[in-house]
Amino acid sequence: MSISELAASDEVLAATAPVLELVGVRAAYGPIEVLHGVDLAVHAGQVVALLGPNGGGKSTTVKVCAGLMQPTAGDLRYAGRSVTGISAEEAARLGVCTIPEGRGVFANLTVRENLWLATGTGVAREQVEEAAFARFPVLGDRRNQLAGSMSGGEQQMLALSRALATRPAVLLLDELSMGLAPLIVSQIYETVAQLVQEGISVLVAEQFARTVLPIADLAAVMLNGRIAAVGSPADIAEELETAYLGG
Repeated sequence: MSISELAASDEVLAATAPVLELVGVRAAYGPIEVLHGVDLAVHAGQVVALLGPNGGGKSTTVKVCAGLMQPTAGDLRYAGRSVTGISAEEAARLGVCTIPEGRGVFANLTVRENLWLATGTGVAREQVEEAAFARFPVLGDRRNQLAGSMSGGEQQMLALSRALATRPAVLLLDELSMGLAPLIVSQIYETVAQLVQEGISVLVAEQFARTVLPIADLAAVMLNGRIAAVGSPADIAEELETAYLGG
């Protein structure tokens, strides 16, 4: 059963519950607590930008949402149903897909071979390739090239294409712009905006606010493992004008 099916199975939840929600979530690495009661929600068809400096807890929050890290307290919910303790594999089967910081492509495989890894969900190779090359024509030009020999932007396009082949309901992006040229970042975020029009909900953790705020529906600032502010992109941008975030 997918996240969409979970919501559809209860009309009240389908109408009111976020597709992804953290309620009072705490998380720790050993004895060191890094999330201190995080409340965050992503509703259907939203892009939620999670902003903040390095070390603020953004990546840990994404890991908890993806089932890659278990919270020590609080609740993780998909479509209003508690899934706290879920594994990454179970989260993926429900429709949650993550692109981690660093892109996560297999450098010693070709572009096509990287894409083929997504066929484990039952999608045909031809469909995966056709969708990827239509969305990012440069990948078609590089189809037989080793992924590790491509530029950072091309690798990010490949990672995104492979993730989309799994037909996710929720896409989790961690520092999508890291190490990329501004023009490439804009192109990739334009693609993310298009994905929302196709029905995908997105949580994106990003250090540089200006790269993601133009496509976000809601923004949250995370500092020292806590959500310090939540609001519209315009309101958050105004708050950040006097700070170093996104500068």
